[in-house]
Amino acid sequence: MAGIHKSKIELNIELDENRVPENLHWTAEDGGISNEEAKAIMLSVWDSNAKESLRIDLWTKDMPVDEMKVFFHQTLVSMSDTFNRATQDEKMTATMKDFCDYFAEKLELKK
Repeated sequence: MAGIHKSKIELNIELDENRVPENLHWTAEDGGISNEEAKAIMLSVWDSNAKESLRIDLWTKDMPVDEMKVFFHQTLVSMSDTFNRATQDEKMTATMKDFCDYFAEKLELKK
């Protein structure tokens, strides 16, 4: 029997005196990421026992609002792709993609 491979993803958050994130860094050695800086992190974890999503959303105080809008848009698009891979629900995926387009249009993200 083959050995079990374990992979670790590490998040490091530096807070100011008011506990507001100043610096975010992450490491995912299997992905070739080592102590890379990030300006925002959204992490969702599914609690199967409680049947609910647990979330950690952090962004640094110097994260520009225009970049946050792009980050949200790209996250919504990637969630649509993940939803499609997980459920093969093409109709709802198309609806989600339509919303992503609407979101981008309203925020004037697409040129």
